[in-house]
Amino acid sequence: MDLEKHPAAPAPAPAPAPAAAELRASDADRDRIAQILADALAEGRLTAEEHSERLDSLYAVKTVGGLEVLVRDLPAPGAGHTSPAYASAPGPGGPVDTVVAVCSSAARKGRWRPGAHTRAVSVMGDITIDLTEAVFEQQVTEVNVTCVLGNVEVLVPENVTLRGYGSGVLGNFEVRGEGRGETDPQAPVVIVRGFALLGNIEARPKPGARLVDLANRPRKRLDG
Repeated sequence: MDLEKHPAAPAPAPAPAPAAAELRASDADRDRIAQILADALAEGRLTAEEHSERLDSLYAVKTVGGLEVLVRDLPAPGAGHTSPAYASAPGPGGPVDTVVAVCSSAARKGRWRPGAHTRAVSVMGDITIDLTEAVFEQQVTEVNVTCVLGNVEVLVPENVTLRGYGSGVLGNFEVRGEGRGETDPQAPVVIVRGFALLGNIEARPKPGARLVDLANRPRKRLDG
């Protein structure tokens, strides 16, 4: 008895890939949005209450599209800072080393080579930028800090020139030992600019830490 042959059933079509806005948000996605919100707060684009409301939503939404809704009325990072703390911040095209801590901690320390511009954003987190063993490849190094309900500490060698420009709202911005390295014409210059909301930003020389290669550095100073 011959069995009746039936044509094979077609394979099911693959499910369409989800749109980018429908993808689940990652920790890196949330860090990026937290940085935009912190910038907007520092620039006066958001009030402290608005920033707090959006920050609460940041951890409630699940998708990339939901995160983007929180910043759709805000400029991207680097697009036109107006706060005095960013008066001489690098333009969008300049290389920037970014350190972000959102409900976490982050650090740059040891024997490392900081770029001319380092950006630190702390939202309920702790950041340490330790330049005491850093290899300075430029005369002027800027550290731009935004701190919300967090703590940021910048440490420099004792014989480095330290300058600070910043403010705090129900928070603290403090630069200790400012100008201590001015007597050495070859000392690198570290400029700390920052804004703290209910947080703490502190920059200071670390006792006993000194650069030992100043004699081999090129004689170039900060203009203006």
